[in-house]
Amino acid sequence: MNFLSNAIEAMPGGGSLTAETSHIKKDNSIIVRFSDTGCGISQEDMDKVFEPFFTTKDDGTGLGLSLAYHIVNAHSGDINISSKQGKGTVFTLTFPLTGEYGK
Repeated sequence: MNFLSNAIEAMPGGGSLTAETSHIKKDNSIIVRFSDTGCGISQEDMDKVFEPFFTTKDDGTGLGLSLAYHIVNAHSGDINISSKQGKGTVFTLTFPLTGEYGK
């Protein structure tokens, strides 16, 4: 939900938000991708977005993406960010399939 709500907030004048999933057979992993056409993330802020209490919002706590990062990490996942200011942002989450789901 944090990825979706951040994307919506990054598009105050409207825009496009896409959520998609895919299965990568060769890596036996699941990809979840959230992309928006919002304001984007500055290069300066890219390394800080997952830090607790970091926010660029007046009313934000800075915990949403930090919490999301820890949840993804707890499931042995990875997050990749691609962003261009004024064009939008893409968060790509990769989760390995393990246990009975990985069979």
